[in-house]
Amino acid sequence: MLPKYKIEHDVPTCIGCGSCAAICPENWVMEGNKARCIKTDIGENLSCNMEAAKNCPVNCIHITEDDKKVI
Repeated sequence: MLPKYKIEHDVPTCIGCGSCAAICPENWVMEGNKARCIKTDIGENLSCNMEAAKNCPVNCIHITEDDKKVI
């Protein structure tokens, strides 16, 4: 069975810098002054979502694998 990856986005902490949307536009968009994750269950776009999480200046994007925190 393949691992299940999920995104947890701490919206109140988001400062709306847009780095996630620039790095992974397939899954992140800007709405007003905050970022929004289009799809929280991921698999095919794991790589760009991992980059988005790593580059978030306030660390408000978290990725879990089968409910265990990856980043």
